[in-house]
Amino acid sequence: MNVTLTEQEKIKLLNSDDVFAVMQKILHRENKIDKEKEHLWIIGLNTGNRILFIELVSMGSVKSTTVEPMNVFRVSVLKGATQVILCHNHPSGELKPSEGDKNVTDRLIQAGRILGIEVIDHLIISLNSYVSFGDLGLLEELRNSTEYVPSFKKIQQLKKEEKKLRQEAVKIAEEKGLKKGKIEMARAMKQKGIDLQIIEEISGLSAKEIEKL
Repeated sequence: MNVTLTEQEKIKLLNSDDVFAVMQKILHRENKIDKEKEHLWIIGLNTGNRILFIELVSMGSVKSTTVEPMNVFRVSVLKGATQVILCHNHPSGELKPSEGDKNVTDRLIQAGRILGIEVIDHLIISLNSYVSFGDLGLLEELRNSTEYVPSFKKIQQLKKEEKKLRQEAVKIAEEKGLKKGKIEMARAMKQKGIDLQIIEEISGLSAKEIEKL
């Protein structure tokens, strides 16, 4: 459901207080919204942080709501939003983010990256108060999560790490001798949890030598 906004309501959002002020008005005015159930809204923004739209994308039960990335970002793609803010209510009034809330946010951050749309905050709201993932530092933590990073991105990241390790190994080999360099490289790779066979292939050390590290 699209939330109807006047041109005056399509303001520039500077912080989480601005977001809550907008959403608080919507909670109070929209008689179509069952305030005893959880709902998820998405606020689409342009590059200047000005509101393009507010869309109610999911209506759930008193304890949860189902979130599908395709539905969350559908309007954002159609209306050219480059940034979005997620917002959902907790009818109980308890605003502490649950593990489920964090999990959903993590998924949507990664889905947004694929589409070139940045999730810049997620607010949990009641009629009178709110918490912001951004203000709590949770958003940055979830941006660094690899839980929902697509497999090809994980492969790219591993290749970058492998390249860096190779470069470090070359430097170590030059400074401390080839054998010692191989040992240091293998130890570093082992500490990072890289597969034993890959360490053997890259370092040239035997499995027995690597196991002793």
